[in-house]
Amino acid sequence: MTGGMGAWVVASQRPGLLSMSAAGMPYAVLVVLAAITLPWRTVHTPGMVLDLSMCALAAIWMLALHTLRRPSRRAEHAPVFVFGLIVITWFLVIGDGWFGFFTAVCFGHAHARLRWPWRLAGSSAVAFVAATSQVVGVQGSLPFRVTILVFAVALDSLMPDGLMWLLHDRDEQVAHHQMATAELTASNRRLEAIIEENDALHEQLLLSARESGTLDERRRMAREIHDTLAQGLTGIVTQLQAAEQAADDPARWRRHVSAATRLARDSLTEARRSVHALRPQPLEDGRLSEALAGVAERWTGLHGIPVQVTTTGTARLVRPEVEFALLRAAQEALANVARHAHATRVGLTVSYMENEVALDVRDDGVGFDSTQPPGGQPGHDGFGLVAMRQRIEDLTGTLQVESEPGGGTAISACVPTIRALAGGA
Repeated sequence: MTGGMGAWVVASQRPGLLSMSAAGMPYAVLVVLAAITLPWRTVHTPGMVLDLSMCALAAIWMLALHTLRRPSRRAEHAPVFVFGLIVITWFLVIGDGWFGFFTAVCFGHAHARLRWPWRLAGSSAVAFVAATSQVVGVQGSLPFRVTILVFAVALDSLMPDGLMWLLHDRDEQVAHHQMATAELTASNRRLEAIIEENDALHEQLLLSARESGTLDERRRMAREIHDTLAQGLTGIVTQLQAAEQAADDPARWRRHVSAATRLARDSLTEARRSVHALRPQPLEDGRLSEALAGVAERWTGLHGIPVQVTTTGTARLVRPEVEFALLRAAQEALANVARHAHATRVGLTVSYMENEVALDVRDDGVGFDSTQPPGGQPGHDGFGLVAMRQRIEDLTGTLQVESEPGGGTAISACVPTIRALAGGA
């Protein structure tokens, strides 16, 4: 009797099969069992009428509450349908024991239509009906027959209840797997969305980096042009004007023209180096202190103003960008002295400290009002100090300018540094 339960349960798990060939299986089993009853009973006996009536009731019960109902309506009446079918089958079993084979149909409906833990109750009821079919017709005393019934119920409950438990466990695993699959799918979709968002952000960052790089390069080129070409051209103009004034003195005239020529060549060299982003010529062959001494010497030769260069601390190799920024600051400061200060002395000090390098440029010139922007004062374009400040602040350094009318000017640039490796520049 329980042998057909597995086939019916498997069929009940396949909606397409259950809706077609499997849907007619319960009716086929019922017809076969009714046909078996005919040879054993006379058509006009009360037992035959009762058996056929219960078979008809079972068929109508399945047709009305299951076959002809929509799936949503089936779920509403599932417990009534399943337990009603089990009761009808029990009455059939009381009349004829072979109707116990129909318990396979009851078991299949109990598993397919009931929820846990009602499934276990349904399978236990089916096991009781199956056990009843096995003890029908057993002769003996009432206690003996009850004992046989209890033993049969216990024996028949092992397989249906165990099978129901295994099926429930399998359903739980399938549900967990489906849930995990759904969560994984949702996670994959979120991950794809995050990847798309990251790609968009990456493109924006690249665009911003390109724009920032373009602006930085423009600023660098503007500073380089000012520090090289503009200063060089200013010096050339100054020397040519001096040569024009010394037209009656051939020696002075040749000296100024020679200085202008030398400035033109130096400016051309620096312009080429700036285009290729190379180190300035003074830093190619020495350290910062040596380069500053060379710059001061050449500047003195051009303008006739003495420059005292002092180095404090132990001179050492530092980051190239630090040396470059301080050298340009010194050149800009000396250019401002030549154009505006009317000084008689200039002091240039480079100080090597533990974690910083400082540059101080002082002159005894006419000075200016440091509370006013240089660009707003006569003869000052203001770009030199702005470019100098930008260059120093780009290295997280500081630039201070102190001056007052008639009191000279002091410029101090300080840049944090890290000791460079030997051989690095």
